[in-house]
Amino acid sequence: MTLATPALTRWSVPLTALVAFLLRLPGLGTALSPDEAGFLMVARTWVPEPGRVYGHYFVDRPPQIIATFKVADAIGGPYALRLVGALVCALLVLLAARIALVIADERAARWTAVVVAALTSSTMINADGVKGELLSLPFVLGACLLAILALQRQSMPLAALAGLSAGIAPGFKQNMLGGLVFAAALLLLSLATKQISARTFARLSVAGLAGAAVPAVLMIGWALQSGVQLDTLWYAIYGFRSDAGAELASTSSEANTERAFILLLAAVGTGILLVMGVFVVLLRKVWRTQQVLVGATLALFLFDAVALVLGGSFWLDYLFGLLPATVLATAMLAGLPGRSGRAMRVVVCLAAISSVASIATVGIITATGTASRGQADTGEAIAAVAEPSDTVTVLGGRADLQLATGRESPYRHLWSLPMRTLDPEYAELRDLLASPEAPTWFVQLVPTGLWSEDGGARLLEVLRERYDAHGYGCHGGIIWLRDGVERGLPQDHCPDGTAPHA
Repeated sequence: MTLATPALTRWSVPLTALVAFLLRLPGLGTALSPDEAGFLMVARTWVPEPGRVYGHYFVDRPPQIIATFKVADAIGGPYALRLVGALVCALLVLLAARIALVIADERAARWTAVVVAALTSSTMINADGVKGELLSLPFVLGACLLAILALQRQSMPLAALAGLSAGIAPGFKQNMLGGLVFAAALLLLSLATKQISARTFARLSVAGLAGAAVPAVLMIGWALQSGVQLDTLWYAIYGFRSDAGAELASTSSEANTERAFILLLAAVGTGILLVMGVFVVLLRKVWRTQQVLVGATLALFLFDAVALVLGGSFWLDYLFGLLPATVLATAMLAGLPGRSGRAMRVVVCLAAISSVASIATVGIITATGTASRGQADTGEAIAAVAEPSDTVTVLGGRADLQLATGRESPYRHLWSLPMRTLDPEYAELRDLLASPEAPTWFVQLVPTGLWSEDGGARLLEVLRERYDAHGYGCHGGIIWLRDGVERGLPQDHCPDGTAPHA
């Protein structure tokens, strides 16, 4: 048995990585999410301007993720990034197993690989869509691994690479700073416990900070070279989040509360909170031998949990941010003998079973033809009767519908939160609808007064003056057509037979 263990690890971890890759491939056949569609539209029309990072459309994301969408789309079309996402999941399994090998043993590596495969393929989080949270994870985990190795070997080059990897991660999603938090906590706790000298602490810190600064310097250099004002860049990446947070706090939303509750259920159902719960309960077991690592893991988990809550909207993808701490907690406990290790292994098994059950459930729904394609059906219905020169604007933030129409929007907001924050009373939208550049089609997916009663009433007045109702969306909502324009009626593109109708 002892002789078979290295061979078992040698094959089981790559096989687990392959499984993680294969379980993401069905996403190549599902509709793009609103975020994916929106990022793709921004990438396709990206022309930097001094006062606008991305030109016509506004999005509160760093240039790095939009550039990634642009490159993937140029190479393989809209779904190329889904394949990249599958490769990312396989890489995450390998990185997690490597971390477990460094801080524990081969048995821990096998179990840690399983928990990552389970979480990245669970349909309770997101088993097909690819956004910033997922794309940033290899760099966060890579930073954690490199930081541990840099500390063990007291290596400045490894510390610089750890900083570089950690600095790349927030280029995909701003709050993915966990790699920096983990590395900083690791060094500070090592200094506090006198495991390293002040001089070593200084050397590794300087190297790490130098590495972390490289992505930021490159982004600033790009902005200066492209003519984008630095305050404009800052606002798009971080400044807007403050304004958006104030907007979310000022308006109570049942949808937000429901999403928060669903997210909490998913955190339990996927096993993330169970893993961290076992880790906390058994803290004393590993504290005696790995104080620094335990402290850094707790700091990482607390930071990511707070970042999740401050995100405000509670989308399920936010749970990916908790994966690095989950990896470290599993790695420290899963290989232990006795009840401690057994408890963590049971939780990992439950996470795997939960993932398989969620995949099977979605598979059944897909096989019966009742799976939703979001708003893409409505977009395709409009595309079938629209002219090439037509434009379309969607109220309610559904870029998947917009992309499916194959038409641009003269309105700069493809998401509801930027619209609510930057055009709260619809003044910009009303001016557009009253102007010669008014869109040919206007799709009203939500009541006009949902976010602003007064602004919504004035918007509805403009709509009734300049547009006629010309059908209904697959999932509700009115399709408006500008006065004086003759187009066919959108026909049935809805899987459940609820065709748009006048």
